[in-house]
Amino acid sequence: MSDRASAGFLDSVLDRVGSLRTAWRDIAASARGVLSGGAPRPDLPDDDVAKLRAQMLNCLDGRGGEVGARARAAELGRTYLALNPTGRERFLRLLAEDFDTDADAVAACCGRLTRAADAVERAAAQRALRAALTAPRVTLLRQFNALPEGVKFLVDRRAELLASGSKDPAFQALADDMRELLANWFDIGFLQLQRITWDSSAALLEKLMAYEAVHEIQGWSDLKNRLDADRRCFAFFHPRMPDEPLIFVEVALVNGIAGNIHTLLDQSAPIGDPQAADTAIFYSISNCQRGLNGISFGDFLIKRVVDALASELPRLKNYATLSPIPGFRRWLAREAESGGLLLAAEAKAIQAILPEADDDNADRQLLGVLDRPDWVEDSRTAAVLREPLLRLCARYLLQARAASGRALDPVAHFHLTNGARVERLNWLGDVSVKGLQQSAGVMVNYNYRLDHIEANHEAYRSEHKVAAASAVRSLARVS
Repeated sequence: MSDRASAGFLDSVLDRVGSLRTAWRDIAASARGVLSGGAPRPDLPDDDVAKLRAQMLNCLDGRGGEVGARARAAELGRTYLALNPTGRERFLRLLAEDFDTDADAVAACCGRLTRAADAVERAAAQRALRAALTAPRVTLLRQFNALPEGVKFLVDRRAELLASGSKDPAFQALADDMRELLANWFDIGFLQLQRITWDSSAALLEKLMAYEAVHEIQGWSDLKNRLDADRRCFAFFHPRMPDEPLIFVEVALVNGIAGNIHTLLDQSAPIGDPQAADTAIFYSISNCQRGLNGISFGDFLIKRVVDALASELPRLKNYATLSPIPGFRRWLAREAESGGLLLAAEAKAIQAILPEADDDNADRQLLGVLDRPDWVEDSRTAAVLREPLLRLCARYLLQARAASGRALDPVAHFHLTNGARVERLNWLGDVSVKGLQQSAGVMVNYNYRLDHIEANHEAYRSEHKVAAASAVRSLARVS
């Protein structure tokens, strides 16, 4: 995104933190006095940790009913927002370690359950066990649901935990608890589909530019082009986060399946007539909230958008993507270590354009060429690489598997799970720096054929069978 848009988004984040502390100040007023000696210092030194522990316990004691709980949660949130990074890490560690499930209590409940003599005793023991398995921190975190922007506060805290990359079991358990809590709150039934247009608020448009994760938006004119008459943008929102998109999809309304992202996003191209379009191209799907990682909305989004487009534009008959292949280059590098990537004729052709090569291994030579940022500008080199790269890319998409058996490429896995089929590979469909680094410039169309979606989904889910057009299967030498 542009520097101006980035600055605007950062300003809005800082403004939100300030506004949040102000909004929670009045709610928290009745909870003042919980911390003797004043609020903790920003880095939360050891003597302040004890005060914070008392504040957390106070949030759990139930005095004052829902009003009191809301006030104490607001005060606790304000305490967190006033801490620096060191203090925040210590806050989360206290929450993770001191407010975890009581293992002894769980063991006692399990013993009571095994000793239950009748159905009444067994039911009581099961209730007690369920209660014991709920960590006190979960009860505490639930209280933020009653605060304005409290849900967003928890989403951001989980994002911080995930961004830290910590392998600490306590932090991982806290992040898992937060995921389970948020998954319940963000059930698909609560989500609202909204179309985003050029007339949407400037704040929302800035967030769109900031959150775009597939094809960077190069400024306001680029954004306006993506929201023009022959384009559509839809996002999911949650009622407790009405100003924050959760995930959004960008769609181009065209004739025929598009194969080049630069042509599709060309700002100088004439605006098409959406009423005459026969194809909807989903060219970018971006998750916006890091704290909701692991909670899937994309499959529901695509289905809802297809329904909305079909209702608005009955001439549409094709629903396809123009997608990146983010794991292709990594896979090539890994496979090259064991050799056998290139066929004999392909290896000979590559060695013919590299007479001065120091390495006589054709697989490594291929990787060396791809590491050159200007290879795509040499028509001879590009012509030599076309056939082997398309063949290898088809093999990657159709055959490369993770340990679980799912498709190795994350974007492929997403669309295959949703019932799409691999329709077509597009040579030099994305020659941006990112496109060359991730997928050697190749892009792929996943086709959502409405009458085959369910069968494709079931075949992939149960057998990890990849649906693909015959041309792609032929490229990969798959019968």
